[in-house]
Amino acid sequence: MNNKMQTISGDQLFESQRFRVVRLVEQCHDGISRPKDIIEHPGSVGIVPFVDNEQICLINVFRPAVGRKLIEIPAGTLDRTESLQTAAARELREETGYKCDLIESLGELWMSPGILHERMHLFVAKGLQSGCQALEPSEYIEPRVVHLSEAIEMCHNGMIEDAKTIAALFRAEYWLRS
Repeated sequence: MNNKMQTISGDQLFESQRFRVVRLVEQCHDGISRPKDIIEHPGSVGIVPFVDNEQICLINVFRPAVGRKLIEIPAGTLDRTESLQTAAARELREETGYKCDLIESLGELWMSPGILHERMHLFVAKGLQSGCQALEPSEYIEPRVVHLSEAIEMCHNGMIEDAKTIAALFRAEYWLRS
C-alpha cells in the first residue's frame, strides 16, 4: 500500500519530512474568497492493545507541543510503504515491545479536520507477546498496563486528555461488548 499524502490543491507554504502546509482559497457563503491554511498529513494508525481480556497497554509519552507527558494509545504516522495492519503491528512493537497475533480494525477518524488533513486508522490488537521496545532516538515512551474500565474512567475524570486515545478506547469498549 502506498501511504503518500493526498495532495491538496493550493500554494505550498512549508514542507517537512512528515507533513506539508498548503494555503487554499476558500469560497465563503458571503461570496468572498479567503485564504485557509491546511496541514497535509499522510495519515496514521492507533492501536488499543489487549494484554488479556480485560487489560490494555497504554503509553506515557512526553509531548513537546503541550509541554508534558500524556497518556495515550500507541500510534504512529504512515511514513512507509506498508499495509495499515503492518503499520499498526510495527508501531505497537516499536512503542510497547509487544508483538500481536491478531490486529482488527476499529474504524477511522479525522484527527482535527478544521486545519489538519490526517485520517487515523484505529485497531485493536490481541494475542500479545512481550518483547523490547524499538524507540526512535527522540522518543521516550513508558508502557502502562491498566484495566480497560480504569482507562475509560481516566477518560471521564480528565487523566486521559488525548482525543485519539479517548475515541479509540470508547470504540474498543464497544467492540469488546459486540
